[in-house]
Amino acid sequence: MQPSIIIDMMAGMTSTDVTRVIADPLQASEIGEGTGSLEVADAALYAGWFACLGEPTRVRLLHQVAGAPAGVTIGELAEALGIGQPTVSHHVRKLADAGFVTMHKEGTSTIVSVNSACCVGLPQAADAVMGLLAQRPCCPEDLPADVTVRPMSDGDWDAVLRIYGDEIATRTGESEPCAPTRDELDREWLPGHRWVAEVDGTVVGWAALSSASRRDHAHGVAEAEICVAQGMRERGVGKSLLRAQVIAADEDGVWTLQTSIFPSDRAAIALHHSSGFRTVGVRERIVQVDGQWRDTVLLERRAAV
Repeated sequence: MQPSIIIDMMAGMTSTDVTRVIADPLQASEIGEGTGSLEVADAALYAGWFACLGEPTRVRLLHQVAGAPAGVTIGELAEALGIGQPTVSHHVRKLADAGFVTMHKEGTSTIVSVNSACCVGLPQAADAVMGLLAQRPCCPEDLPADVTVRPMSDGDWDAVLRIYGDEIATRTGESEPCAPTRDELDREWLPGHRWVAEVDGTVVGWAALSSASRRDHAHGVAEAEICVAQGMRERGVGKSLLRAQVIAADEDGVWTLQTSIFPSDRAAIALHHSSGFRTVGVRERIVQVDGQWRDTVLLERRAAV
């Protein structure tokens, strides 16, 4: 069944609703009176989008159109992909029916442009299917009894810098060539959002927020960092620190937390998902580590504002 037919069959969803959902898949559950599970109408809509892209030629066409911000003609698409214009026209119409592209005439040529809303809507639809956009609890409650989290004090700097340095040395979570100094971190980290975790009186991890922008209108957006000592992982230290971090951020009016994690650190990504973060996307070749370009996964958490 084609996406346009699915859309027409959805009870209570108009073409305006569909456009809104493409721009923001979260709207789907609002339209369908969702209760936290994926509604039938939402599932049908997303299935229509994915079905449209089930044809490899359409995926190639969409990729080609997305790489031409000013638009591209049917003839140019046919030449680039080495297929006939009638075939291109057929598949472009299917992409347009699903809302992925728009078409308009310029003289005798048909110009195809990507629907910019789908650049956000399609990844978020995938997140919705995977449950990453569902309302989540603030953070995990199953915390280890032997881990204590408290505000960081001046006496903790040596331990914090040692843990930071070990993290950089092992290249497990940090991309800096060397550890920042105490003065650099003290200027960067927000007061009231510095935490340490202790086990048996020893500092075994830290968490901190830093401002994501110097502009006043973005004062509620912060970069979140968490670092756990070697040998103390998989004991709930990171979970305990993250819980303290997000609760304090919510209470202080920080409406967005964001962080970047190496794709290989799946445990850290899963931990952040459990505390309400969602994957925004992968930033390809964004940092160099020991001369090698590395990708990072960008995650964010939005407060209920």
